[in-house]
Amino acid sequence: MDGTESSAGQPGPSERSHRSSVSSMGARAADVLVYLADDSVVPLAVENLPSFSAHELHRAIREVLQLPDIALDAFALWLVSPLLEVQLKPKHQPYKLGRQWPELLLRFTDAPDDDVATDEPSLQFRRNVFFPKRRELQIRDEEVLRLLYEEAKGNVLAARYPCDVEDCEALGALVCRVQLGPYRPGQPTACTLREKLGSFLPAHLCKRGHGLFAALRGRGTKAGTGEQGLLDAYRKVKEVVGSDSECEAPLGTHYHAYLLKCHELPFYGSAFFHGEVDKPAQGFLPRGGRKPVTVAISLEGVHVMDSREKHVLLGLRFQELSWDHTSPEEEESVLWLEFDGNNEGTPVNKLLKIYSKQAELMSSLIEYCIELNQAVEPAAPAESASGSPLIPGSPPPPTQRPQLRRQGSVVCSRIQHLSTIDYVEEGEQIKRVKPKRTTSFFSRQLSMGQGSYTVVQPAESPEQS
Repeated sequence: MDGTESSAGQPGPSERSHRSSVSSMGARAADVLVYLADDSVVPLAVENLPSFSAHELHRAIREVLQLPDIALDAFALWLVSPLLEVQLKPKHQPYKLGRQWPELLLRFTDAPDDDVATDEPSLQFRRNVFFPKRRELQIRDEEVLRLLYEEAKGNVLAARYPCDVEDCEALGALVCRVQLGPYRPGQPTACTLREKLGSFLPAHLCKRGHGLFAALRGRGTKAGTGEQGLLDAYRKVKEVVGSDSECEAPLGTHYHAYLLKCHELPFYGSAFFHGEVDKPAQGFLPRGGRKPVTVAISLEGVHVMDSREKHVLLGLRFQELSWDHTSPEEEESVLWLEFDGNNEGTPVNKLLKIYSKQAELMSSLIEYCIELNQAVEPAAPAESASGSPLIPGSPPPPTQRPQLRRQGSVVCSRIQHLSTIDYVEEGEQIKRVKPKRTTSFFSRQLSMGQGSYTVVQPAESPEQS
């Protein structure tokens, strides 16, 4: 498994239950259990399971669920356990990978030996990491939309997709509409919503703390958070279709609206990985230890998120970074990300060190996502938003950012919470210092004509001129 078309990462909604699909199967005909995003199960009778490929299983699932052709690209088969997630290539044989699962855990996780010995993966039918959002918006089949909606909802409720309170309420309101039907005055009330709040909002927004710390945290919380804010958003869900005000919108309309809202999140559709970063030094302490992070990688870029605080620490499009990784044979397994920044007002290039046994997988996924993006770039001359053609060799205009950039938004970068390294190149040596540097530390990045990432050049000296 080389990782260029498969991705492995940190488990999320799958932690709700421990399920087994393949590793206990024999060579004769057997029922293979494939789990959907809503926890329902598709049993498949398979002959000669050890040689059965993921592509063949995928086709069998589509036939059972009667899904249209778009499902071939929209979904992929995953092997998932509480310790590891792997998206399979079409040529992979799930049974054989299931038998190799302990080896994968030892290679890509820090799980204790006892956990490795008892862990068992399940087969899941999930969104394909490499399926573009623009194509997802073109889907009209209600069952495909429902499966995508269920998976996105699970990621929002599990806080894998960090959202601001306003967005959690808007998304939760759409879940209310799907599960409870159109809003009716007086039904439900805030009190009745409170009983099922965890079905509509992430757990950290449902908790009701007590004491001084809860009061201090609550000072900055938006009024109406929780059931009342959810109820207010539920009232606003649009229901009118066409000119008939009495006509209810089909569920597919609300599935689509939910996905469209999720598309505003820059990390939607990502594969997730586990890692740690150094904490910034505090006071007289030279180092503050490490903090756990989730690394989300999609076709659009890389996001590093605080696993405990549920917010983004760093978000970079591929045009804004260069990267590399070191393997355990060289030293500790690390993914390195380099990006533009400033130090006390001086432009510098910053280097972030992410400790993870999945660094190799993350690096391969970044490289493959970049290759896919370059393969689909149109050959015709691009135009700017104003309609004028772009100058050849100039960087393309940034894609329009969703209007989520509120001050303090959980999707905004918090570089001040990271411990980064600034480098400068002097001759053949690279030193960790504060001044600007002349070249990128890494060669793995998009070409300069394609992205906005540029190394910081020092002021020209008399000797250079």
